[in-house]
Amino acid sequence: MDLHILEHRLKVTSIAKQGLFVFTHPLIKLIFLRSRTRCKFLSLTETPEDFTLVLDEEGFKELPCSEYLQVEDSMWLALNVVSNGHASSSSQAVGVTKIAKSVIAPLAEQHVSVFMLSTYQTDFILVREKDLSVVIDTLQEEFNIYREVGGECVPVPSQDVHNGFQKNGKEATKATVHPVLSPLNKFCVMSLDPDTLPTIATTLIDVLFYSSSCKDASHSSQDLDCVKFFSFSLIDGYISLVMDTEAQRQFPADLLFTSSSGELWRMVRIGGQPLGFDECGIVAQISQPLANSDISAYYISTFSFDHALVITTGRQQHSWV
Repeated sequence: MDLHILEHRLKVTSIAKQGLFVFTHPLIKLIFLRSRTRCKFLSLTETPEDFTLVLDEEGFKELPCSEYLQVEDSMWLALNVVSNGHASSSSQAVGVTKIAKSVIAPLAEQHVSVFMLSTYQTDFILVREKDLSVVIDTLQEEFNIYREVGGECVPVPSQDVHNGFQKNGKEATKATVHPVLSPLNKFCVMSLDPDTLPTIATTLIDVLFYSSSCKDASHSSQDLDCVKFFSFSLIDGYISLVMDTEAQRQFPADLLFTSSSGELWRMVRIGGQPLGFDECGIVAQISQPLANSDISAYYISTFSFDHALVITTGRQQHSWV
């Protein structure tokens, strides 16, 4: 398999809900007026706590300085696994399950913190730019590694990546076992033709900017039977949406598309308190058991918590949710 280090240099940020009004104009510009910005990587996820915004350097320039904006200090790079052009069989598990053993677990063993972003089209593994040499050294035996440079994929020679680095011979510290919450919402993982984005603009603005209630802000997420979760990604021209069935009913059914089976997903929310960015092994701790059981899963990290989505029906529901 091939591992691509994408050209995007990313910032991970959090927008407080009470300060969303400060960012409404730049967010609308980033989502709907792509010709006015040079942003090619944008992911916006609403949770009960805040909005997590992951975007490239060009997109980050659009954000105003504000007390309502938190920015994680590191610059992040996006990794993407390509299976040499061979499509996966429909019987195979999809999502983060496909890369749990080959990418996520080895990085956890080397104490590399990852930030996961699953989309309708693919899975992005975000790693800190400063950890890149460790990442390459750890994964080069398993993958042909390429780095995007000016839109072209350039092989990363193995002799260029060691730089005196030696793998940690110590046993990796076991990750903290965090509490999990499984809300009652059922979710859809969907996509949309970018050319039809203006058609749903009013609905999307309403869901993103006007659907939050006082209940969301005044209660902890653990007290809610259903949690507010909506994710919109526009990455290299591809749109991905994750929403619950209540939000889905607000959109025209003929514009959003999903897999032919039209499966619904349940969420497992990881973390009783904000997880932070330095702890390693959280994604591996969740994804490895799923991989061992061939359970399809999508995984979306946010500024404070992690979220795994698993299919609601059949053996997978009884094995996990």
